[in-house]
Amino acid sequence: MRHRTYSKQKYKTPYLRGYRSGLEDKVANQIRSKDMEVVYEQEKIAYVVPARNAKYTPDFKITLGDGTWYYVETKGIFSVADRQKHILIREQHPEIDIRFVFSNSKSKLYKKSPTSYGDWCDKHGFQYADKLIPEQWFSSGTSPTPDGK
Repeated sequence: MRHRTYSKQKYKTPYLRGYRSGLEDKVANQIRSKDMEVVYEQEKIAYVVPARNAKYTPDFKITLGDGTWYYVETKGIFSVADRQKHILIREQHPEIDIRFVFSNSKSKLYKKSPTSYGDWCDKHGFQYADKLIPEQWFSSGTSPTPDGK
């Protein structure tokens, strides 16, 4: 069986010419071979990604003795989709208090991330705790610190 050997330079060529792939490079060469001008990624077409109505179901609603209330969301894994969802909810409903209880708030957002779940909450103004709801969250009129302590 005959093995092909490839030069690394061959694979860099499309990028050196300003294309993102070998296929784009081939098509550009085809256009040139027809004695036509190659117009590549020079125009932008505006479009709107349609809005999607969504609903969020919080894990728990805590109603305090003074009638105030907040939601508690429990998370083991805090996915990108969850983080995006909570940012959208915060932007669209700033009056709603959502707090997180993580299995471990020191877990990183992704492998090798410098940011933990708790850091993300601090940055975005969410209160959070580890393992259980802090006792002071059950008291009326208290304003716990972001780490729930």
